[in-house]
Amino acid sequence: MSLRVPLSAVRSFEAAARRRSFKDAAAELNLTASAVSHAIRKMEALLGVTLFERQGQGVVPTAAGEALLEHVSRAFDELHRGLDLVAARGPQLLRLHCAPSLAAQWLTPRLARFLAAHPGFEVRLAAGMDYARFVSDEFDADLVYGPPRGEGLVTVPLCTETVTPLCDPERAARIRTPEDLLDQVLIQSDNKQVRWPLWFARNGLPAPRPLGVRFDRSFLAIAAAADGLGVALESTLLAEREIASGRLVAPLRGLAQDVTYVGHHLVYPATTRRRAPLRVFARWLAQEMSIALPEDLA
Repeated sequence: MSLRVPLSAVRSFEAAARRRSFKDAAAELNLTASAVSHAIRKMEALLGVTLFERQGQGVVPTAAGEALLEHVSRAFDELHRGLDLVAARGPQLLRLHCAPSLAAQWLTPRLARFLAAHPGFEVRLAAGMDYARFVSDEFDADLVYGPPRGEGLVTVPLCTETVTPLCDPERAARIRTPEDLLDQVLIQSDNKQVRWPLWFARNGLPAPRPLGVRFDRSFLAIAAAADGLGVALESTLLAEREIASGRLVAPLRGLAQDVTYVGHHLVYPATTRRRAPLRVFARWLAQEMSIALPEDLA
């Protein structure tokens, strides 16, 4: 009987069951919601069972639907795995979305090394503050800043970052205690989880009124500090090249209480975990950042 069920109907069933919505399944498959609903009704008629029940604005699989989903998911996983294995014989396209500052300051400078180690790969990188929408299958993974959001996604915390005051060497010579920062131009960064008020509170000082230069991206604040505009409160991970070259100095490192946190995450749909480009990139990323990966990627 299963041979009579069109593969397109099975695909509609899998997407609807996974997303708990005919509308979201239709968006993923580039179909209309009515087309998905019609395919599933036809499938139910052929199988002689009810596969979904209405629940609020969405749907949930019945007991029969859940049982079928388990087998269908494994089947599609194997299908994707086979396609990836065949595709591995040609160029491998890695499609990434990334937070702007991590893309500019950390990832892009390392792409040459990644591509040299994986000569059969091509990389397509887009940067933006908005999180990637995976419903259109435009990206394999997203390197996000801040708490990840979305259903059906696997989240991997990246390395712990240290946030500390950074400035050019000439200015650093005048900063020996946290109190010395009160006489300096403090560069403000918007869209950040760790800002000056938190750092001053950690060091038992009231934060001064924000004055001077403001930026909405960390890579701009880092560049401004390196050019002598003031002191930026930034991650040493993002500023590692400027620190290594001596353009930026952490004058209070070891003399004040810095802030450590996990600011970035690798995010990808659970359905794409078998894609060869994603697996290769994730393993390379884990090695670069000395982090552990989920078992399905390790």
